[in-house]
Amino acid sequence: MLRPIVVGLDGSRESLAAADWAAREALLRGLPLRLVHAWEGLPSDAADLPELDAPRHWARRILRAAMDRIDEKYPQVSLSGDQIARPAADALVTAGAESELLVLGSRAFSGIGGFMAGSVASATVAHAVRPVVLVRAGRTAEDEHLPDAEGRTSAVTAYRPVVVGLDPAHSCEELLAFAFESAALHAAPLRVLYAWQLPFMPVAAEAKARRTLRETATRRLDRVLGPWREKYPAVELHPLAEEGRPALRLLDITKDAGLLVVGRRIRPAVLGTHTGPVAHAVVHHARCPVAVVPHE
Repeated sequence: MLRPIVVGLDGSRESLAAADWAAREALLRGLPLRLVHAWEGLPSDAADLPELDAPRHWARRILRAAMDRIDEKYPQVSLSGDQIARPAADALVTAGAESELLVLGSRAFSGIGGFMAGSVASATVAHAVRPVVLVRAGRTAEDEHLPDAEGRTSAVTAYRPVVVGLDPAHSCEELLAFAFESAALHAAPLRVLYAWQLPFMPVAAEAKARRTLRETATRRLDRVLGPWREKYPAVELHPLAEEGRPALRLLDITKDAGLLVVGRRIRPAVLGTHTGPVAHAVVHHARCPVAVVPHE
């Protein structure tokens, strides 16, 4: 049975953009699409209270309107929808565990959007066991493609690059699998960034140390990517071993990208959950969709 792509809805512009992005991805991957709206409501013994009529109507309307929208724009998609009476983050983590991808709306620090784009999305990303893709409001099909020869937006030109950030010192199999598969599906180039930093040292020693660290970083990156070059020979690969802070370097090389892929290490329960500083930074500041891939 095929795993669906699951979208979390809250009626915001961000979540509608996420649904559109997910529908296009479902068509490309040949997967079903499931729209989920979580509304905790009140206990069943209060089900007849008239004051619940309005929020209950709004909850049904959010799901129905989104399904009608997808049906009209992407009629080829195999579509289903569910309203779940649970806290949003819990419902999405559960639904995401059974999905190929979980897609949510996302906003920048300075933006204003629905709850799904803020605390719920953050909590969901921190607990999800499958990849989560976060999409900005207003993201269109044309934004995923390069401009045409005259510089105009287009939905038929080549896809923009996929970018993935990694640290060869840690396991990155899941991360690279997702990035290479995404690049292959979109026939897009793949940029793989390993950002390294020069430790504090006397100024006189910096030039030699920088040269040594750059050469070491390049070798480590090439060693990690070797098997993936063989597995995905058709993917146009651009390894980048660059000096700088990972989040800042990723944001810089992602300005013209179609998708940014970052990892989130799964920590033991006793240590709690977190997204990590790099994932946290790019989720809030990258303009393109960001895929957060959990890994050991």
